[in-house]
Amino acid sequence: MSIKFDGIADFIKFLDERGELLRIDKEVSPVIGISVITDAESKKPGGGKALLFENVVDNGKKTFPVATNLFGSEKRMAWALGGESIAEIERKIEDLTRLRPPKGLQEIFLTIKKILPLGRIMPAKFRGKTAPCQEVVKLGDAVDLSEIPVLKCWPKDAGRFVTLPLVFTKSEDSRERNLGMYRLQIFDKSTTGMHWHIHKDASHFFGEYSAKGKRMPVAVAIGADPATVYSATAPMPRGFDELLLAGFLRGKGVKLVKCKTVDLEVPANAEFVIEGYVDPGELRLEGPFGDHTGYYSQADMYPVFHVTALTRKSKPVYCATLVGPPPMEDCYMAKATERIFLPLLKAVAPEICDMFLPWEGVFHNIAVVSIKKEFPAHAQKLASLLWGQGQMSFCKSIVVVDSDVDPSDLRGVWDLFLQNFDPHSDILITDGVLDVLDHSAPHPLRGSKLCVDLTRRGFGEDERSATSPKELSESEAEHAKSILEKILGENSKFKFYKGFCAASIEKGSRKGTDILQAVDASGALNGKVRAFAIFDEGVDIENASKILWKIFNNTDPRRDIIISKSGGLCLIDACKKTSADGYTREWPEDLKFDTNA
Repeated sequence: MSIKFDGIADFIKFLDERGELLRIDKEVSPVIGISVITDAESKKPGGGKALLFENVVDNGKKTFPVATNLFGSEKRMAWALGGESIAEIERKIEDLTRLRPPKGLQEIFLTIKKILPLGRIMPAKFRGKTAPCQEVVKLGDAVDLSEIPVLKCWPKDAGRFVTLPLVFTKSEDSRERNLGMYRLQIFDKSTTGMHWHIHKDASHFFGEYSAKGKRMPVAVAIGADPATVYSATAPMPRGFDELLLAGFLRGKGVKLVKCKTVDLEVPANAEFVIEGYVDPGELRLEGPFGDHTGYYSQADMYPVFHVTALTRKSKPVYCATLVGPPPMEDCYMAKATERIFLPLLKAVAPEICDMFLPWEGVFHNIAVVSIKKEFPAHAQKLASLLWGQGQMSFCKSIVVVDSDVDPSDLRGVWDLFLQNFDPHSDILITDGVLDVLDHSAPHPLRGSKLCVDLTRRGFGEDERSATSPKELSESEAEHAKSILEKILGENSKFKFYKGFCAASIEKGSRKGTDILQAVDASGALNGKVRAFAIFDEGVDIENASKILWKIFNNTDPRRDIIISKSGGLCLIDACKKTSADGYTREWPEDLKFDTNA
């Protein structure tokens, strides 16, 4: 099946016809109100429905409709990219990566058949009289961003943020174009923040302009066709035009129109377009913002975007996404990225069989990879390779399993951890770059990384010495608790899973590793569990997904993981870090709608 959408309005209509759109006609505010409803819907099994708020009232005035959660399910994400399933799109890309020089006449024609459609994916010029995105044009002093129902997403956000923007920039020499998705904090009627991270292409371009003291043109489209929206999030290599990916996914090039006040082109069928510039050296405090990690990202200095034009359709729909504790809409977008870019990773590392990025790892904190193991230390070699590949370089933890293991079967992977893991030989800890949103590392943008090798031993590798922990009886669990309470505090709570013990504690001013070492020295868990982790008081340790999220987000491997000296026990501090832990940064708050919580 090939599905093509000229704009987001077509996609919304398509979802409505298939019962995937929930229209909400009750009055709702873009300040928190839409977010509360969107959060509840996205947390439903399978991601809930796409939402169209038709009665949005902002500052006492009815404004434009708002769409959220458009991509928040597996099937909606597949439809957005032009197929019935993500696997269908994955196979399409894999076919291209397998192209080889043809050996005969028949193969020549088959190769031409595969390559020829690529000629149709180039961006094209809009040929009509007036582009839909320029039906209404406001320039200069007439610009007023308050006309757009931009959301305030979480209670402690610094203001309203455009969360689904397609940010178009170009290199200083105009040879390269970039399409990225970088949030915009609304400062006033004609300025916003421009939150591009240091690792992103637009930030690289900004460095080029700044080095020459030149103003940098920027254009922001909101609500283009769904494949183009997705492509703005895709981890493409530097120098690759994301619009080519959008054209490939759509099966035809994106139609572009030149902006009114800057020398950039934008999708002609966008709902809104914001044009303007950023000046070198002009920075302003931006944030905090409730981010996809489930925490508030901290305020920091970012470029200021000055708006010179605001154009739109005559009857636009404002498109937004809400990010926060998983699962949410962005999880389904990330899942599409996992599958679409897997064939490209396989082209670089043919030993890779499959890969899984758990939602709890918020995309960049953990990957489970299966490989065809061929030689000693192959798992460690693969981890080092992945840490050198584009945005995979941000991945904090990599777990490697054999080719006959399904990486997405986390229960099966856990069983392997219980059976195969030897903490004295199967852990590699190194250092490298981290995502700017990683709050757990001792320093911004860099920290330690972890590789866990769960593959079967092969020739040239020593046998594992650790033994699998035995099942705990109820009396053994109670005895262990009684010992641990003396170390952790009598108000501590415990949950025993298969081979794992979780404890929520009042950590106070204690150093996390001191607590873990005391637990280890007590011998309470030796031979009984494979791993033990401590969590802050109030964390629901009965919720396995929640504790995984805390472990993946709150730990720096080198600082927060210790290995038992007396047995095969791995101990983890997943609590908030303080100065007692040597942590000098500001620890972010969890996202909650209850401002008094």
